[in-house]
Amino acid sequence: MGDSVSNAYPGRNSGLYTKAYLICQRLMLLFRGKTNNTICQFMRYTAVGGCAFVIDFLCLYILTSYFHIYYLYSAAIGFAIGIVLNYLLSISWVFDTRKIQNRQFEFVIFSIIGLGGLLLNEVFIWYFAGILLINYLMAKLISTCFVYTYNFFVRKMALFS
Repeated sequence: MGDSVSNAYPGRNSGLYTKAYLICQRLMLLFRGKTNNTICQFMRYTAVGGCAFVIDFLCLYILTSYFHIYYLYSAAIGFAIGIVLNYLLSISWVFDTRKIQNRQFEFVIFSIIGLGGLLLNEVFIWYFAGILLINYLMAKLISTCFVYTYNFFVRKMALFS
């Protein structure tokens, strides 16, 4: 019972608190400091992707619902804004190792990969909303699962490994 976690909670099950403390410490490692661990990067990319998705999704909704822009155009605009946010957060927080030192060229490659994701995004939204007649917002949610996975692994292999 010499550890500080056990001493902080006298009379309680110190093993349980020690395990909880260690779990919290490991979770904190996911979000702090530099890492080349793919699992940590994937978790961080999930958070970054979540932020970019919220911006993307809001653009799609606002542009389509309030400005009456065709939903595929709205999806493309939102996706483009999401790419910029995703890049900025990815280079500052997710990926530590970089293959390309020229940031402008790196952003071009990052964006080209994103354009591949945009193409997939548009095809999935068109298919689910236009062919299967699923609501365009639900189609976007389904599309995001596929495009997210594609973007992470292609970007990691091409730019950040």
